[in-house]
Amino acid sequence: MTPPAPPPAGGHVPGSHMAGLGAPRHHIVTAMVENKAGVLARVASLFSRRGFNIFSLAVAPTDDDRFSRITIVVDVESAPLEQIMKQLDKLVNVVSITELAPEEAVEREMLLVTVGVGPGAAEHGDLVALVGEFQGTIVDEGGDRVTVMLAGTPSRVDDFEDLLRPFGITELQRTGLVALPKLSPVPAATPT
Repeated sequence: MTPPAPPPAGGHVPGSHMAGLGAPRHHIVTAMVENKAGVLARVASLFSRRGFNIFSLAVAPTDDDRFSRITIVVDVESAPLEQIMKQLDKLVNVVSITELAPEEAVEREMLLVTVGVGPGAAEHGDLVALVGEFQGTIVDEGGDRVTVMLAGTPSRVDDFEDLLRPFGITELQRTGLVALPKLSPVPAATPT
């Protein structure tokens, strides 16, 4: 294998992703919004004007094509949660807002990454084994490069990305966090 490549400018620095920073530093806020032109721009503008630092923003239509769900991971230090919720609630096209505590949410992120593989079958085999171990999928192969997809918790995606670095990452895209409330309640801690 080739030596680890330095992270690209503006790219992931191992251990720096939001999952490694600890839950208290971030809020996960989901907003159900009307699926209309300009709504995402208004939400992003609200955060920008108020100086809120967004770590991740993902948006997609729901099962009802009148609405989209926006998942926003916000830095706690840039603004208190109450202020974020009040500002979002003022936007006309926002239907509902929910905060998801990490222990009460199912969180996932997707990674698409292209890595180099040397001419030897051993390096290709090492990559295939790593992808299998993480339950990823090879979605494209060409020449000396392979594109891999992995969906999982942010920390699992971080770990996988770090282990891919020695292969030589040539392109990388992460979706950002998406989350939904857990279906089964989290048991309360019992006093000892």
